[in-house]
Amino acid sequence: MKGVLAVLVTALVVSAWPPASHGSVKKPVTVARKEDIPFIKCQVCEMLASQLYHQVQKKQSQISPKKISEYQIIEIAENVCNLKKEEADWIMKIDIVEQGDRLELVEQDSEGQCNSECKTIERACQEVMGYSDTDVAEYIYASKPDIDALVNYLCKDLTKACSKKSPPVPKDRAPGEPFVPKPSKEAEMEKIMRSMEVTIASFLKAVFCVACGVGF
Repeated sequence: MKGVLAVLVTALVVSAWPPASHGSVKKPVTVARKEDIPFIKCQVCEMLASQLYHQVQKKQSQISPKKISEYQIIEIAENVCNLKKEEADWIMKIDIVEQGDRLELVEQDSEGQCNSECKTIERACQEVMGYSDTDVAEYIYASKPDIDALVNYLCKDLTKACSKKSPPVPKDRAPGEPFVPKPSKEAEMEKIMRSMEVTIASFLKAVFCVACGVGF
């Protein structure tokens, strides 16, 4: 039985993996510009609060007439700052634009290539959320706030991300990369791959549960 399960797992993983493209070029690894985070932290928090609100509303409409559980809200809060998760796709639509002595976050119509700006926003989002995902999820579940109330709670009361004015950007700051829209086929392929990863993970979990049940 164990051998059969191993074969099934291997077959699923291999079949789900797309064939290698012989002419493909590996994308350069990009990292967050940590020095930019203080200039965008409050804006990121406000966008984060908006995403939490809208994603919870969307989930509620999907499962209606059932009521969304606190666990489902916690799951959204845990994933919304993780670019490997669907809940964080919003980050890839944000461009960091220098305007005078400020950095402005500008939402684009489509997802862009995830360069250092994308990673910087993800890192800022993670710093804002920290270990507050459970607290904000409990607040949303119990209080059912509107967007303004959620922004105030998350960004002023809970995390203090907007408790003071953002500092001015240094004049010698190196400009960021231009926003480059991601080809639609590439975006679709990434979503397919992520869906496959979730399917494989769920399958493996089920296999191990079955194995435990039969005493392996």
